[in-house]
Amino acid sequence: MKKLLLTISSLTLAACAPLSVADEPDPTNAQPDVSEKLALTIYGDGRALVEDVRAIRFSGGEEVIELPGVSSAILPQSVTVKAGNMEIIEQNFDFDLLTPAKLMEKAVGQYVEIVKTNPATGEETRETAKVLSVNNGVVIQVEDRIEVLRDDNIPTRVVFPKVPENLRASPTLSLRVDASSGSREANMTYISGGMNWKSDYVAVFNEDDKVMSLQGWATIDNTTNTTFHDAEISVVAGHVGNAQNRRGGFNNYNNNYNRGQVRGGIEAGSAERIGDNYIYPLPGQTTLASKQKKQISFVDADAITAEKVYEYYNNGFQGQNNPINVDSRIAFSNSSDGGLGEALPAGTVRVYAEDKNGKAQFIGEEAIGHIAAGSDISMKIGEAFDITVKPIVVRTKNISSRVTEIEMKYEVRNASNKPVEVNIYQNVYGRWNDFEMLEESQEHRRRDDNTFIWMLEVPAEGETNLTFKIRQTSRW
Repeated sequence: MKKLLLTISSLTLAACAPLSVADEPDPTNAQPDVSEKLALTIYGDGRALVEDVRAIRFSGGEEVIELPGVSSAILPQSVTVKAGNMEIIEQNFDFDLLTPAKLMEKAVGQYVEIVKTNPATGEETRETAKVLSVNNGVVIQVEDRIEVLRDDNIPTRVVFPKVPENLRASPTLSLRVDASSGSREANMTYISGGMNWKSDYVAVFNEDDKVMSLQGWATIDNTTNTTFHDAEISVVAGHVGNAQNRRGGFNNYNNNYNRGQVRGGIEAGSAERIGDNYIYPLPGQTTLASKQKKQISFVDADAITAEKVYEYYNNGFQGQNNPINVDSRIAFSNSSDGGLGEALPAGTVRVYAEDKNGKAQFIGEEAIGHIAAGSDISMKIGEAFDITVKPIVVRTKNISSRVTEIEMKYEVRNASNKPVEVNIYQNVYGRWNDFEMLEESQEHRRRDDNTFIWMLEVPAEGETNLTFKIRQTSRW
């Protein structure tokens, strides 16, 4: 049996010489915290699949095998361990970690040894004390005195007779097994919380050449108390079912909504599909330390065809008292012909452009949803400083209880020194009404039953006006 030391001033632990009491036999078969092979598959919802292959020494017959170093956020009911000639009788996850505070907590009601050192002479004094309480401080009893153990600049340490049961140096999975003797590999898999990843993109846009480069980064976050050494890491993009977070109705709509995507894709990306999602194996092996964020590149394209577009959306026939700055967007096709053709996991795209001195300047960002290869994308990166639209309701005339005529005018102004093209999107309520265009200054096109679109050319330092009269007939 061994003593343990707790130094109060530094809160560190160390082992000292054995007591005169003989060591108790250890009924467990502790295995080294070394993996023959370690792989992490990290999902975007705080979960990861851990595959851990270890060489285990079996003594033979019924015994307890201890496997230290598993994730501190392990989901115990997800564990499977497979090895030849081994039957699992029982398994336990021990996550009460060996810390100074935990040692004191477990020592309540027990006797420890208090060792103080005189800073001037180096002389040590030793007293046996009973730990009474550890609530907001350590209360001890020394003979007939009740004292509070505190750091008063006198070097002090506490000596414990043994490590309490179920207190581990690292999270440990213990298995009671019945196995034949010998050393052989065991394959352990489990789901762990505490690990997440998200994708971030850096785009550099050249407006004059209508080209954009795009680099995607997988940012992996390990919030567990476990370090995973030399692991093969993959990240999965998509919506993987989670029984703990499943909701219906409006929340499902939000989960399925792809921001930035104008039209769905019709191409298969080069990434491997797993189920209905994509898996991205990251190159080589890497160590993912506890409480660490790690970034690894997974998309790199340098010649994507892209262009700046300006758009204004009006929901219903509404006027404004003041001009509105139009949306500034970058439109491109996520297709192989367009220079990309890769499935893009949901994330944030940060866009840069070079100024006249060749220095990169940040011009905006947009969050996108999961976007399949071959999709058309329109990312809003901000609002144009010097391009405005002012919608005006010129007149509304009720023809009958079911028929109304509306006259609208859009004043579009451009204060920049370049001509621009502005798309006006007029949203209507096609589900409840029929619409007939009676007059218009420019020809429209219909995107769908609810949307009229006009494409306006606006000269540099100039103005273009759009006018139309439309008849609305209620279906009810």
